Amino acid sequence: MKKGVKAVSALMISTVCLLGACSNQTSGEKEKSEAAFNKTGLPIVEEKVTLNFVSPKAPLAPNYGEMDIVKSLEKSTGVHIKWNNIPSEGYQEKKNLMLSSGDLPDAFYDAQFSDTDIITAGANGSIVPLEDLIEKYAPNIQKVFEKRPELKQMVTAPDGHIYSLPRAEEMGLGAVPNFHSINKAWLDKLGLKMPETLDEYYKVLKAFKEKDPNGNGKQDEIPLSFMYNFWTGNNGDLFAPFGMADNTEHRIVRDGKVIYTAVQPEYKEAIKYYHEWVKEGLIDPESFTQEAPQYLAKGKTEDPSLGSYIWWETEEVVGPERKGDYVLLPPLKGPDGTQLIGRSNNSDYGRAAFVITSANKNPEITMRWADQLYEPKMSAQISWGPIGTIFEEDENGMLVNKEIPKDVAMGELRQKVAPNGPVVILKEHFGTVVDMEPRAKERLKDLKAIYEPYLEKENYPQVLFSEQDLQTKEQIEAEIKEVVNQKQAQWLLEGGIEEEWDDYVQQLEDMGLSEMMQIYQKGLDDFNKK
Repeated sequence: MKKGVKAVSALMISTVCLLGACSNQTSGEKEKSEAAFNKTGLPIVEEKVTLNFVSPKAPLAPNYGEMDIVKSLEKSTGVHIKWNNIPSEGYQEKKNLMLSSGDLPDAFYDAQFSDTDIITAGANGSIVPLEDLIEKYAPNIQKVFEKRPELKQMVTAPDGHIYSLPRAEEMGLGAVPNFHSINKAWLDKLGLKMPETLDEYYKVLKAFKEKDPNGNGKQDEIPLSFMYNFWTGNNGDLFAPFGMADNTEHRIVRDGKVIYTAVQPEYKEAIKYYHEWVKEGLIDPESFTQEAPQYLAKGKTEDPSLGSYIWWETEEVVGPERKGDYVLLPPLKGPDGTQLIGRSNNSDYGRAAFVITSANKNPEITMRWADQLYEPKMSAQISWGPIGTIFEEDENGMLVNKEIPKDVAMGELRQKVAPNGPVVILKEHFGTVVDMEPRAKERLKDLKAIYEPYLEKENYPQVLFSEQDLQTKEQIEAEIKEVVNQKQAQWLLEGGIEEEWDDYVQQLEDMGLSEMMQIYQKGLDDFNKK
């Protein structure tokens, strides 16, 4: 009998072991994984681990896995990233499809999630809370939050969780995204002075159109071009001489009050005025439809064709060889003498640089990898490019800019060598950790000398709304912006604003404009209290 019991017991143990083999193996693999994972120091893992990242990329960028700085990170961390790089123009659509289908990568790098994406994906579990991971595995991010509590506030959702990592370059460059360049060589050739008023600028544009300043015997000159409703290069500051600049959100702040520009009298007068310019062929009609590659090519035609244009910087449009022909046009005086420039709602801070999804089986490894990017010297290289290509180290270990060939535009080179994404470079890092790049120094100098004296004092900050307020305002705003942008383009191209204005303002009110603005005002008031 005992022999039988022993046999049965042995059989039961054998069966349990067989049935539990998968469980025991998983436990063993987990122990091995934990043993291979280093909670501090480098490498992060002893044996290579692969993570799947989705990220947008600039037009000239290769797959990020081909970049030297990314290869260097893999060598030091032991973590291999399999990159699904999506061209920027198609990224949002594909990202939204992934979120709705549940076919998720391990992380979205340079995630570019809207506030709705963050709140919704956080609530439904598509992306995971990060605060515990930060506390355990992200000393660089913790240092950033200690130095800039406002950054932590910005990424903290109303439910108290942190679902995304921040990005910050404290350079102060985003206040004026629209630098207005004018062809000084053409002014000199035609014997014209730099315009100071709208009327003088109008006469200059007429001369550019009619007097063949490029000397090829053709009327192929483009007096003024811009990119309608784009984050840079848009026509918002053309409204400023009438007393109120516009922007892509049609939202500004004055004396703590949120104002919707697209229903203001100043907005109406500006559109009425510039329609006449469109009728006379002084504004490029393609300004309302062109994409960035088409726009940037206009400054590089065989014969110079651009009289004036609006963009982030002069050189990127016309190239290094023609940069010297252009100068920045100071804010023009309006009909009543107003001289003003709008302040963008863009910020040196962003809250959607990196998210980890629920599909990720290695969130600790992923957080440790992301934290490497927040080491100041690494942040600089991720943002601008690696040591050896963009930077070299001086005797104090500071990253200083190498000379690049004169025929190379820094903006284009940066696209090719820097993966951008989750980084923080604080104000105090410039001149200690990294030397500011020459074009940034030049931009700051121009901002201070040309635009700052006329700059609006306030803008709308990076407010993260409650889920209810966010859903309400997003629904209303999407419909309103569609009407506003369509009507602005129509009125500029075809006219008719006087006849349609009252009905248009009433239409926006019926669509919920006042309710939307109340939410924005509440968000601003709450933000300022904190």
